[in-house]
Amino acid sequence: MQSYLDPRSGRTWPLAEPRWCGDAREPLLLTPRRAPARDEIAATRSIWRYAAALPFVPRAPVTMGEGCTPLVERSLPGGTALMKCEWFMPTGSFKDRGASVMLSLLRDQGVAEVLEDSSGNGGAAVSAYAAAGGMRATIFVPASTSPAKTVQSRAAGAAIELIPGSRQDCADAALRKSAEIFYASHNWHPFFLEGTKTLAYELWEDLGRAPDNVIVPCGAGSNVLGLWIGFSELLRAGHVAKLPRIFAAQPANCGPIARAALGLPAAEARPTIAEGTAIAQPLRLPECLQALRETEGGAVLLEEAEIAEAALALARGGLYVEPTCAQAAAAFTRLRGDGRIAERETTVVVLTGTGLKSTPRYAEMLGLAL
Repeated sequence: MQSYLDPRSGRTWPLAEPRWCGDAREPLLLTPRRAPARDEIAATRSIWRYAAALPFVPRAPVTMGEGCTPLVERSLPGGTALMKCEWFMPTGSFKDRGASVMLSLLRDQGVAEVLEDSSGNGGAAVSAYAAAGGMRATIFVPASTSPAKTVQSRAAGAAIELIPGSRQDCADAALRKSAEIFYASHNWHPFFLEGTKTLAYELWEDLGRAPDNVIVPCGAGSNVLGLWIGFSELLRAGHVAKLPRIFAAQPANCGPIARAALGLPAAEARPTIAEGTAIAQPLRLPECLQALRETEGGAVLLEEAEIAEAALALARGGLYVEPTCAQAAAAFTRLRGDGRIAERETTVVVLTGTGLKSTPRYAEMLGLAL
């Protein structure tokens, strides 16, 4: 039986009581487990084929067919890589994996109303899956957020509360509100990582083994941690022979995880076109560094021009994605150029969100007026 786990102290709590943090607001994971046997993988075409890998199977999953995303080979500057097209999801981003699992398990635990703080893909995913599951959702966003960024959540019926001040002020307000509404934060709740770990399971099934390298855009680190958790489970079960090297791609303007991984001093956050990864204070920094270290991967800090160039290059190859996730393609080029990954190796580049959410940004890069 799995439990909630504080990885820094080793303390555990039973899963029977819904919680999103430890008693002193420690960020939690779940106790380790191994992957299920192959014959326990269901025939359904969604992340729910891996239901046996979850801490418990909900009576009725909240699902809209998320997962089973395409894996497409593409030539990039520096070589050939496999693009994992995670924007093929109901709300247009990889966050649907985490939202589907988190809200399914929470609903089974009796949670009917949830709170999230996000002006982007996390809020959109939680809003949509709450609506699909008959749950109420409140999303806190900074008051300075463009109204266009909350339309998707509003359309799903979520209550939007505009919080004065910075993104951190918004997160602080959500923490205070958590005394009234259950805080189903994509950054805090360990069930969300149980959803993102299904990416590892899919790559294993896609390739029949673990790839040599996986490069992911990284903000708070939910994909870094999900891949680490998922492939570690597969390794313990003997389904893969080794862990893939995980590389985190972050903007130089706001890359605290990459800076720490590279041994660089902290730096003040600045605006970036990779706004989806602009997390100045990632709460699971030690765990992300452990994942990068244990997989023998690493991190890449990318300049704004590199990110923009990679986004436009992907679009001209037919892959219209957020500049945020184009970082992973830019990191591939850098890693190949630096000799940190070899041409003979199988490398997966994870593309996390659709460019349709960033059309104004593309217009800027192309010098167009909207």
